[in-house]
Amino acid sequence: MTIATSATRTTTKNNETLLFTALTATAAAATTYLLTRHYLQSKSKEEALTEAAAAYAEKSIAQTRRESLDNAEKKGKKGPSGTKLPNVQIDEVYLWEVEHLSVRFPSEGSHIINHMHGIDRDSTPLPENTPVFRKIHSSNSEEDMTNKSEHKVTSYNKLIGIHECILSDVVRTPSKEGVVQKSQAYVRAGPRRELHFNPRTVNAAIVTCGGLCPGLNNVIREITNTLYHLYDIKGKVYGIRGGYKGFYDERYPPVELTPELVENIHHDGGTVLSSSRGGFDLVKILDFIRSKKIRQLYVIGGDGTHRGAFAIHEGCMEAKMDVSVAGIPKTIDNDVDYIDRSFGFASAVEAAQGAIRSAKTEATCNLPNGIGIVKLMGRSAGFIAVHATLGSGDVDFCLVPEVPIVWEPTPPVTYPMV
Repeated sequence: MTIATSATRTTTKNNETLLFTALTATAAAATTYLLTRHYLQSKSKEEALTEAAAAYAEKSIAQTRRESLDNAEKKGKKGPSGTKLPNVQIDEVYLWEVEHLSVRFPSEGSHIINHMHGIDRDSTPLPENTPVFRKIHSSNSEEDMTNKSEHKVTSYNKLIGIHECILSDVVRTPSKEGVVQKSQAYVRAGPRRELHFNPRTVNAAIVTCGGLCPGLNNVIREITNTLYHLYDIKGKVYGIRGGYKGFYDERYPPVELTPELVENIHHDGGTVLSSSRGGFDLVKILDFIRSKKIRQLYVIGGDGTHRGAFAIHEGCMEAKMDVSVAGIPKTIDNDVDYIDRSFGFASAVEAAQGAIRSAKTEATCNLPNGIGIVKLMGRSAGFIAVHATLGSGDVDFCLVPEVPIVWEPTPPVTYPMV
């Protein structure tokens, strides 16, 4: 009985050992399976990434750029970002036009395509609604190679299209529904598609009038270089010396301007043509224009000079002279209408800072009540004074001609008699 019981316990213990061993083996097998599966999945992902990178590297640069452009176009179709304002818009635009000479005279260059240096007379004029200038490629025929200088074309990146303009009032305010919102606009500057003058027949003249300001020689230089290098004129560019009187005063004969002559004048101050005030004689000026066959006159000056330029234009139109009179605003006062800033103004404001600093030093060093007074150019415009004041930060009181000055003296103090 005792032996039988011990055998039974031994058999039970062996069965438990076998069961534990089986469970351990099963757990080990499951663990090995899971680890193997995870390893294979990781390897598959790594291989997939490697293959994708290789496939992307095989794409050409052109294809990648093409896809980028396609994506950009798709985004562009959705419209600009931001919130669309329903009550802020422009319904009507009114252009301040500059009368074109073709209204009064036939254009010599109506079928000449405008490009840099030279004229391609074999090219077809662009359609009226084409704002961007297309490239013109000359062929390699024997005739073209013989006349290479005539057919070499360097195109403008863009020519200004019809009715391209700059809005004068860029600040817009919301309006009530049904109210027509209007805006005025200026003619946009830049090279046009077709020319009015044939460059082969152009003689030009440049004159500087009035006071001096920085940048005059730069303007003279760039006009001369533009006429020769960009438009390839075959005539002459006359520099009128001494202002308007240089058109007729024998003491100041005109000088012929060339790219070689004006090459380094932008490093010098003043004007190489000299200047003066007054001396305007319309009849004698028109006689000079007629005798020299001037087609383009460039007048550099301030408000008074431009009144004279307008009188020359009116005289040319009345005499049926096909002459373009271009006014270039020059004034350190910055008092010419319709332009934000004239050249020379910034330099004048900068130069005024030195005078203001000196006046402050004098005032602070004189006790008990030192005062420094600086008088600047401006006559009837206080732009230099105001901008110099804002730029310095040291000025206590600024007087400008646009604001009337009313002095209100303090009544005298009276003391009772004792």
